[in-house]
Amino acid sequence: MKRSEINAIIERSEDFIASFHVALPPFASWTPEEWAEKGHECDEIRDNMLGWDVTDWGYGKMDEIGLVLFTLRNGNQRCDKYRKTYAEKLLISQEGQVCPLHFHWKKMEDIINRGGGTLVMQLYCSDENEMLDEQSEVEIVSDGVRMRLGPGALLELRPGQSVTLPQRMYHAFWAKKGDGPVLIGEVSECNDDETDNRFWEPTGRFPKIEEDVPPVRLLCNEYPPSR
Repeated sequence: MKRSEINAIIERSEDFIASFHVALPPFASWTPEEWAEKGHECDEIRDNMLGWDVTDWGYGKMDEIGLVLFTLRNGNQRCDKYRKTYAEKLLISQEGQVCPLHFHWKKMEDIINRGGGTLVMQLYCSDENEMLDEQSEVEIVSDGVRMRLGPGALLELRPGQSVTLPQRMYHAFWAKKGDGPVLIGEVSECNDDETDNRFWEPTGRFPKIEEDVPPVRLLCNEYPPSR
């Protein structure tokens, strides 16, 4: 991805989030110059990868396969320094823009349509070999209501609706075409993008960036070390 594209995406994302009267924490707007002056008091942001995350999953087709995320809070499964056992994110999905099939070994999560269009989720169980189970029904809880769906079924979540995804449940999602983009909330156990993502097809978690212009915001994997 080009840095100019990432800059533009973040700028649009800031406006989209603000349109729902949602305020982001101060570090959401820190510039690279401000980050260069931050010391160890900001280690929780660095170590737990809080902040902006723009990914095309390595496909180079952001409009078709991609996602914008902002991690508001997170613990750390691999470091006793941080005691939080939970995480919270905001995600933005455009119409037809797929987040590819994946599951998490450790993380259970609630995915919430916070506003905008209709969020479509495709769900599969996984078998003992971590393959797609195309025979078994999927059992989920949506806003306190237990339901069963066929393998690979499409679940539509309208604003205010949510679903709880247990560990090892494959899921892909996108904003339904014709309904507009979706602001998604994620409330979960600790998030660890380095060790807790199992994608059905190989993906690149963080994009390779062509630096055609200076960054306006740093991504969560780009912070400089403490000064």
